[in-house]
Amino acid sequence: MARNTSLYFRIVEGRNLPAKDVSGTSDPYCIVKIDNEVVARTATVWKNLNPFWGEEYTLHLPMGFHALSFHVMDEDTIGHDDVIGKITLSKDAIGAQAKGLDSWMNLTRVDPDEEVQGEIHLSLGLLKDTQRISLRCQVIEARDLAPRDICGTSDPFTRVIFNNHSAETSIIKKTRFPHWAETLELELDPEELSAETVTVEVWDWDMVGKNDFLGKVEIPFTCLHKTPLLEGWFRLLPLGNHEVDAGGKLGALRLKVRLVEDRILPSMYYQPLIDLLVESVISPTEVSIVEDSSALTMLEDVTTVESRQDVAMTLVKIYLGQGLVVPFLDYLNTREVNHTTDPNTLFRSNSLASKAMEQFMKAVGMLYLHEVLKPIINRIFDEKKYIELDPCKIDLNRTRRISFKGAVSEAEVRDSSVEMLHSYLTSIIESIVGSVDQCPPVMRVAFKQLHKRVEEQFTQPENEDVKYLAISGFFFLRFFAPAILTPKLFQLRDQHADTRTSRTLLLLAKALQSVGNLGLQLGHGKEQWMAPLHPIILRSVASVKDFLDKLIDIDHDVVSEVPQRAIFLPSVTVKEGFLYKHKAEGPQLLSRFAFKKRYFWLTSETLSYAKTPDWQVRSSIPVQCVCAVERVDENAFQQQNVMQVITQDNDGQLHTMYIQCKNVNELNQWLSAIRKVSIYNERMLPSFHPGAHRSGKWTCCLQADRAVTGCSRTHSAVTLGDWSDPLDPDVETQTIYKQLLQGRDKLRKKYVEMPEADQILSNNENTINSDVHPGGAGCNVHLLKSGQSLAARLLSVIEDLEQAHATFQRREKEEATGVILNP
Repeated sequence: MARNTSLYFRIVEGRNLPAKDVSGTSDPYCIVKIDNEVVARTATVWKNLNPFWGEEYTLHLPMGFHALSFHVMDEDTIGHDDVIGKITLSKDAIGAQAKGLDSWMNLTRVDPDEEVQGEIHLSLGLLKDTQRISLRCQVIEARDLAPRDICGTSDPFTRVIFNNHSAETSIIKKTRFPHWAETLELELDPEELSAETVTVEVWDWDMVGKNDFLGKVEIPFTCLHKTPLLEGWFRLLPLGNHEVDAGGKLGALRLKVRLVEDRILPSMYYQPLIDLLVESVISPTEVSIVEDSSALTMLEDVTTVESRQDVAMTLVKIYLGQGLVVPFLDYLNTREVNHTTDPNTLFRSNSLASKAMEQFMKAVGMLYLHEVLKPIINRIFDEKKYIELDPCKIDLNRTRRISFKGAVSEAEVRDSSVEMLHSYLTSIIESIVGSVDQCPPVMRVAFKQLHKRVEEQFTQPENEDVKYLAISGFFFLRFFAPAILTPKLFQLRDQHADTRTSRTLLLLAKALQSVGNLGLQLGHGKEQWMAPLHPIILRSVASVKDFLDKLIDIDHDVVSEVPQRAIFLPSVTVKEGFLYKHKAEGPQLLSRFAFKKRYFWLTSETLSYAKTPDWQVRSSIPVQCVCAVERVDENAFQQQNVMQVITQDNDGQLHTMYIQCKNVNELNQWLSAIRKVSIYNERMLPSFHPGAHRSGKWTCCLQADRAVTGCSRTHSAVTLGDWSDPLDPDVETQTIYKQLLQGRDKLRKKYVEMPEADQILSNNENTINSDVHPGGAGCNVHLLKSGQSLAARLLSVIEDLEQAHATFQRREKEEATGVILNP
């Protein structure tokens, strides 16, 4: 049974951080580590002891993890950055909170003896004969040790300790992946067999000063009595000096952390639930008759407001995978429209229909959004103009001199701001209304169906604009405007905007919302200072309506209704940008200068590159040939943020391309993107070399053989969670099952265990209907029984899945313990 582990964390803000600079402030940023490997870095907030970051990440970690840590640093222009403090959360501590953690946490000091990582391969045995008793420990190798030296490596040796006995291996210099293959033997006295623990410590040898601690393993001595030979990989643990900073002297962080950990059953166990979900949308005639009796409506009944967004995205992915996302959205939207009497409230709530449309646009339209908005967003960030319309917020000290005649006036600031906002808003609207052909066909068809349902429901002349507002409400208010307001959350920028740019983006987002409302609410709000933008908003209404008419002018047949594995088409560019490719051929005298700037494109079929974006000749690597995408140790090329793409040709030969990224966030994004498009490849490697083969040996493990097995485990399924996640129906259906399991009692009470009063009322209504309407005598009873029958089927599926999980968990325990457990 496969495991699926997803970790969500949000670094909200810090407070009361200590001043590290002579100016009495700090320039804080935060580094996030999973088991001591950097997975994210926030932006630096300059000259601020109470920084706000608001950065969030999701990580898929199928192999699990042990600890999540947040290190707060002070960035220095010259010299090394200063360490302010850290927070470490164990996996168990995070998992103990069902709804996740959301609180302020005090920073603690960073103790080098606690910053350990890696594993060691040991074989231990207790040898007894008539002459003597001895403890034999074979120290085979270690991997992924912490770098303690300035060159990014360590000089490790191992020490075995039992009571007052100890023995050490040799020192292997300049490696984090040492191979010892040495046997250490300790002679014991009979009375020492009652001791409790065998300790194996790993140290970094230093010529000057004391040695650095790299980790330890503690093995209960009783295990050696039970097992003749104990062999395996053991995780290195810290010394255990849990220093707590009382009183928060180093400041605090506000964090949100949530762990989702599931066991995924084989596909056949989820098929009955998928069948029920599919039934809800493939028979619209039946749906219109018994519209409140479907698996989807029952799911919405038991879904909490907090979980509705996650459920909506999961359903969107399930139906995308089934090729039924348009019928799914049409089903939800039809119910929403039919239950709405006031057109002003249409899709204004956080219903499943609203959330599903919102998540659908993010899933299928993110690349389209990037194409439309990225140029203008980049321009706004680059120009950093001071823009303000609110008289209460105009700060004359923050703007550059506009006039040479004297001090800048508020009127000049306002006029300049209006001019710039006109320019930006015009570019945004022109880019959107000119993007009909760029919009994904499946989005256009979904909007066409929505337009049709709204037009059928609201036929009065005074509701002529409702069919436009329904589409623009999603398109402008829930898609484009939020992306303009927070570009980083939509991956339009690597960092959040500064204060000045954020204000510009906010004003533009407000204006675009008014455009999405077709200018109907202009002049009715409190923000009358937005009036200078009203003319351009009103002028754009006609072009927006024309755009929406063209958007829905599409044939249904263009949308594929076959099951699929990926959200995007094979030809669509998933990621692109400038990177630095290592020049493999020729002598490498100065390896740091061997990286050449190249422009890369990634689709689900190829990874290609050229000298510039416009270069005619491209070199390409088929994605199906990729068998590993991993980080490269800094000491391999004396360069940071390097990754390697390992491919295998038809002859079985491995080839490695080294690529350098500009920062750790870009590195993680490219690692994740390439792993996602190659996740279904059949020839993925279980291990790799984190170094490079140079000067006749691997820089990581120091082995001479170029073809020797890799010294570290691969991380092929470790990815960042976002809109481009591959479709996985088993994982997605497991999420829906968990929601239904939590709401099972509510489902049973509402649909199966009918209250006595409702039963009497139903019987009375049936009698009245029989007398008054003989032709439709059993309508209410039919609806009731239909709902009961479907609910019973759904509950049966839930119980079957629950039993399957229990069976597989029991088998896992039996395999782990060797003891047969009672079913």
